[in-house]
Amino acid sequence: MSLSPSPRPSRGPRRRSLFASAAGAAGAALLVGCTGGSDSGESGGGPSDAERARARAARDSAELAARYAAVIAAHPGLAERLEPLRDGVVRHAEAFGGVRASSPAASGPASAASPSVSARAAGPGGDSGDSSDSGVVPADEKGALALLAGAERKLADRRARALLDVPGELARLLASVAAAGAAHVFLLTEG
Repeated sequence: MSLSPSPRPSRGPRRRSLFASAAGAAGAALLVGCTGGSDSGESGGGPSDAERARARAARDSAELAARYAAVIAAHPGLAERLEPLRDGVVRHAEAFGGVRASSPAASGPASAASPSVSARAAGPGGDSGDSSDSGVVPADEKGALALLAGAERKLADRRARALLDVPGELARLLASVAAAGAAHVFLLTEG
């Protein structure tokens, strides 16, 4: 009895070809997502999209830190609870390339904002125009904590949406800082 090949002609690609193609495509996708190479959009003399995103993230973190400082100045009783969160936000700004601002506690009460002065008119992402972005620190502590939690939540959400538009390393940094912001929201509302 002879062993002859199958009488049916093969139609389409073989299984090995499919597996090899799928493995190659998956590997390429992983390599593209994890490259540490140069950012796209560097043609011309202006900053790349990634550089602009990094600068905006640094600015947003600095504005949020200023908002924390204003709340701490308005409600000194919250300082022990808010200083570690504010310090974290300052470190986020530094991670994005921002310049470290001196803390109100280190430079004395004269440099801190007065209780009636806002941290910034719009705060981080203040383009929505709702009343929580007015920048005025509420007179009650619960309202002040809600103001900070709202600012942290908006910023974390915006950073999470920006992940798709930036290269690998910056996306990882944005994801990490957005997660920290979400943790701050929890600590401000539940802690």
